[in-house]
Amino acid sequence: MLRIGITAIATTMLLAGAAIAQQPPAAPPPPDFSKVEIKTTDLGDNIYMLEGQGGNITVAVAKDGIIMVDGEYAPLHDKIKAAISTVSNQPIKYLIDTHFHGDHTGGNAPFAKDGVTIVSEINVKNRLAAGTTNGLTGVNTPPAPPDALPSKTYTKTHQIRLLGRVADLKHIENAHTDGDTYVWFKTANVLSTGDTFTNGHYPNIDFANGGNIKGMIAATDVYLKLTNAKSRIVPGHGPLADKAALMEYRTMLVTARDRMAKLVKEGKSEDDVVAAKPFADLDAKWAPSELAARNFIRVVWHSLADKKETRKGAT
Repeated sequence: MLRIGITAIATTMLLAGAAIAQQPPAAPPPPDFSKVEIKTTDLGDNIYMLEGQGGNITVAVAKDGIIMVDGEYAPLHDKIKAAISTVSNQPIKYLIDTHFHGDHTGGNAPFAKDGVTIVSEINVKNRLAAGTTNGLTGVNTPPAPPDALPSKTYTKTHQIRLLGRVADLKHIENAHTDGDTYVWFKTANVLSTGDTFTNGHYPNIDFANGGNIKGMIAATDVYLKLTNAKSRIVPGHGPLADKAALMEYRTMLVTARDRMAKLVKEGKSEDDVVAAKPFADLDAKWAPSELAARNFIRVVWHSLADKKETRKGAT
């Protein structure tokens, strides 16, 4: 009887442990926005990079208004506007979403309330309207309210013109997501990449929502053709970059793709490749944490192993 009781207790404990192990990781606590400070960097030619909490912001001042690229989180709206007011008293006329993630689009609703036109590639509006699921964590993001949706959408290319300022928008297919936009301020030699380029650390590749490492590499190829040694590149995250930093980033992506392609061809599973740590030598520079290193392995594996191809023709 005692032996049966001990066995039953042990089995119960094992089942409980398994249930706990299967639970998705808890979401990180929300940022304390009251402590966030907005840092402004002058890029020349009346263009500025703003850093706060979330994706980097680009502010391009024209003679009759301002073009913003990305808007971080809604609770930072007032702080962002205050930072912009120190460099220009022109009204913000356009806010461009480089993709749908909340750390870039959270400011949509409050800026739209100010009368700002929100612009994005069509897939951004579709993803925000439908809600999304994180492929790594399984966390669901509910549909955004109507006032947070872009009011102007485009496919392939678009151009925004103000007096003395032109912003060229172009869609990069299936890179960080399926709705990525880069913004090129040609006369100022400033490029805003969104999260197709994260300076100094591994990117997230949202494979569940159209992202693919092949598209990420294709994006860097486009950027390298656009830019020169004097270009200022505003990444989605990380410090202001130049062409040399972008080239180093591309080399990392190509190395990761090639190593993972070999493992996928050998039939390795997601768990197999995580255990193998194929990017261990890259982690010292590109992974701020063990979790970041593991997640990058997973997203690259999904890019190459998932049966449904999210992008065709990438090299």
